[in-house]
Amino acid sequence: TFPILMQSVDDYFENWIIASVIRLSRYVGLFLSSLFPALYIALTSFNPGMLPTRLVLSIAAARAGVPFPAIVEAILMEIILELLQEASIRLPKAVGQTVSIVGGLVIGQAAVQAGIVSPIMVIIISITAVTSFVIPNYSFSLTTRIIRVPFMLLAATLGNFGIAMGVLILSKNCNLVK
Repeated sequence: TFPILMQSVDDYFENWIIASVIRLSRYVGLFLSSLFPALYIALTSFNPGMLPTRLVLSIAAARAGVPFPAIVEAILMEIILELLQEASIRLPKAVGQTVSIVGGLVIGQAAVQAGIVSPIMVIIISITAVTSFVIPNYSFSLTTRIIRVPFMLLAATLGNFGIAMGVLILSKNCNLVK
């Protein structure tokens, strides 16, 4: 079941309060891992009025030289992230982690300097990558990596309404809602 996928063996060796807080952080990580890029796309493209004015101006200034819409940026960065994650898995442990970190930093910085992506998109995808590692079950973590793109497409076409529809469809198909 869903709660079992969010449990780790370590939970049983901790105080129940600490284990509950850690498990709650996993649920937050699941939410951010699945929906954070989509929320960014929806808020900046459809509902910038929901954000504070200074933040909107900062995002607009960062995106000023970027020729692509937010959805293209996000998908491009997701592809790069997936390639780096797969490369780090296939390489030996000592080299894999180093290549992943250095590759992410170098490629992210080069993409920002070339004007292909905005710095805020690199931050959004980085947070998404970190939160995806919070999920203890590897197969479930792969699922969140897969559903990111449909949520981003829904956000690009329908905004926050599309994300809400996607969550409802997903929860209904996963029997989370009766």
